[in-house]
Amino acid sequence: MKELTRAAHALSDETRVRIINLIMKRECCVCEVMQALNISQTRASRNLKILYDAGFLNRRNDGLFTLYSINSMGNNDFHTQLLQAVENDLQRNTAVSKDLKRLEKAKRVGPDYLKRMEK
Repeated sequence: MKELTRAAHALSDETRVRIINLIMKRECCVCEVMQALNISQTRASRNLKILYDAGFLNRRNDGLFTLYSINSMGNNDFHTQLLQAVENDLQRNTAVSKDLKRLEKAKRVGPDYLKRMEK
């Protein structure tokens, strides 16, 4: 029951649903999520952590970057069903298609660049 409520809470926020949509398309780091959604590093990191803690995401380190991907191995049935519902619902959403276009142009950038962006 606790896993289900954590998963439902994780998807109760528009930003997190938009993040899930990005990561269903490809593996992303925090800076790519920031650029695609036009949000701060703090907001991107906090929401990625919530999705990770809820079991939706995997993460791995690649040099300076922590990369997030969809956790397809450890998901319960309800995780899979929730992800399918998100994918189906967002297919015709214009805001989400804009996110995906910005993701195509997003670049992995170092911490110095992120600090400058936040100011």
